[in-house]
Amino acid sequence: MSNLLSRTFKRFCFDQRGTVIVEMSLVAPLMLLLSAGVFEFGNLIHDKLLMEAGLTDGARFAARCNSKLYTDASLPAIDCADLATNIAVFGNVSGTAPTRIPGWQKTDVTISIADPATCKNAVDPSTGTVLYLSTTSQVCIVTASGTYAYSNLDSVGLLSLFNINTVTLGASHQERLIRF
Repeated sequence: MSNLLSRTFKRFCFDQRGTVIVEMSLVAPLMLLLSAGVFEFGNLIHDKLLMEAGLTDGARFAARCNSKLYTDASLPAIDCADLATNIAVFGNVSGTAPTRIPGWQKTDVTISIADPATCKNAVDPSTGTVLYLSTTSQVCIVTASGTYAYSNLDSVGLLSLFNINTVTLGASHQERLIRF
């Protein structure tokens, strides 16, 4: 009996048929998991970049928007913050296109345009340190900030393996207020 087991074991050790299947069965799950992770992370970064681009566009528009020009010309007043929010979320002023990121809402974005009372000094009066390079003594800032709930259901679903259903992405962008 031991002789039979010894021969069978030697034949098994030196026979190379089927080794590729064994190697693939060990490596394939790991490769699929890594590929899914790269895809999931790529989608997450893509949504974050789209959100940052929208906030940059919205802040840039709000920094240059001047509703006083409209009222001085006897035109209906415009809401610069609302139009900037439309640009951030939809990519246009009218707000009638699909959003930059599916599921991103106007309520997720905040555009704050500083009024002259909340502008900051360009130079710190107590120390003389230059805080903002400016030709004026006051610098007004426009801030666009937003959040986006990245859902695990929108993608591969790899995060659910780690009990992560949503990841909240956040970003903000600041521009100097420029009025013409």
